[in-house]
Amino acid sequence: MGKDMSYAAVMGRKNHILQSSLGIDFGKFERDNIHFDYEGMMAAIGYNLDEITEIQHDAGVGATPMMELKNITALARKYAKPGFGARIFMKDEAANPSGSFKDRRAALAVHTAKKLGFKGVAAATSGNYGAAVASQAAKQGLKAIIVQECFDSKKIGQPEILEKTRKCEALGAEVIQMSVGPELFYKFLTILEETGYFSASLYSPFGIAGVETLGVEVAAQIRQMTGKDPDVVVVTHAGGGNVTGTARGLNSAGCGAQVVAASVNLSGLHMASDAHFNRKSFTTGHTGFGIPFATWPDRSDMPRSAARPLRYMDGYVLVGQGEVFYATELLASLEGLERGPAGNTSLAAAIALAQEMRDDQIIVVQETEYTGAGKHIRPQLDFARKNGINIAFGDTSMEIAGKSIILPANAGGIKVRDADLSRLRTSYIRNAMAGLDGKQLTDGDLEYLATETNTDMDYIRKAVQNEAK
Repeated sequence: MGKDMSYAAVMGRKNHILQSSLGIDFGKFERDNIHFDYEGMMAAIGYNLDEITEIQHDAGVGATPMMELKNITALARKYAKPGFGARIFMKDEAANPSGSFKDRRAALAVHTAKKLGFKGVAAATSGNYGAAVASQAAKQGLKAIIVQECFDSKKIGQPEILEKTRKCEALGAEVIQMSVGPELFYKFLTILEETGYFSASLYSPFGIAGVETLGVEVAAQIRQMTGKDPDVVVVTHAGGGNVTGTARGLNSAGCGAQVVAASVNLSGLHMASDAHFNRKSFTTGHTGFGIPFATWPDRSDMPRSAARPLRYMDGYVLVGQGEVFYATELLASLEGLERGPAGNTSLAAAIALAQEMRDDQIIVVQETEYTGAGKHIRPQLDFARKNGINIAFGDTSMEIAGKSIILPANAGGIKVRDADLSRLRTSYIRNAMAGLDGKQLTDGDLEYLATETNTDMDYIRKAVQNEAK
């Protein structure tokens, strides 16, 4: 009798499939009722930062340029009060082999797959990570399968996602295209089980540890260029790996910069909705991933996600789609750098945040991404128009995701809106307690929640009491 490949059966075998495809026994890190040993899981990859740096260097990854955006800084200062307008720097991760910071994640994962004797790697992603995995697999002589959520039920795909399909295939990967819905991780698990390939998951410890070198480089380069640490590092936030890995790297370097997460505001759109899928112009770096993955990171394909963004956020801000498109145009026209819009989410936020900081302070845009035919502003805006989205210049606070894209009239019109971290923490605690099944929280559980939410024991005790009412 054949193996049961129903959705419920495959998801029920999830832990076994992933243990086989990663060589990590996630169960050994479980503690108490909700507590797990996060640092123990991260250490289980068996590499230190120096070794990771060497692995990436051998793969042509990392050591990307840090640039001061002098012209954009000067523009931002025109809209700031006297004595304000921080210096804006940008880490150009588009210089990596496949054009994004995700090469760092892929380099470590694919190196490990090769080391362990796997014949191929697989990943589930609609973003740049697929191209990164394909690129690194080609370097290592491994096969690659990318499972991509790329179109709605009418088989209509966004130009940005289709560009990523093209790039994955150009780099030698097999791409399995799927429509929007909950089947993505199910399909990914079945492929891992059927092929015996290595799981190059975005959310594995390998994927997050690979990003730590980015934080280390940011600290080292800013120190070399300015003689001091950056005051703020702005990180585009989606599934949480970018924030987590960069912050861990900054911490390893002894850098005390504030880590501010930034997402495109897509409030009101549901990411698993067929009707909403093509009514957004950003497929990553937005609140549709950023908020759910902050409030419950273990919703990923890993039993325990290594991306734990609430541990590391000092702030979380939102920008509009039109503001990111505008920042992308500024980068090209003022600094001579054409980069993909999604990677400029943090740039848009930095332009606004810099105006509220002193002119002797430093703010770093932590990454850029490559651009291409489908990722360019024009095809994305054309696609939006075809889907009934109104595009205009004006007050960006009036933008409604799924209905309008409003570009600012000038750089002074780029604004950030603060996400409520307290509310996100409460949601995280509520989600964690939902799995207790009548069990009582231990002191270890409470300490774990304090670490997970970047708070303290008094905060957690009060939050738990409120949830128990």
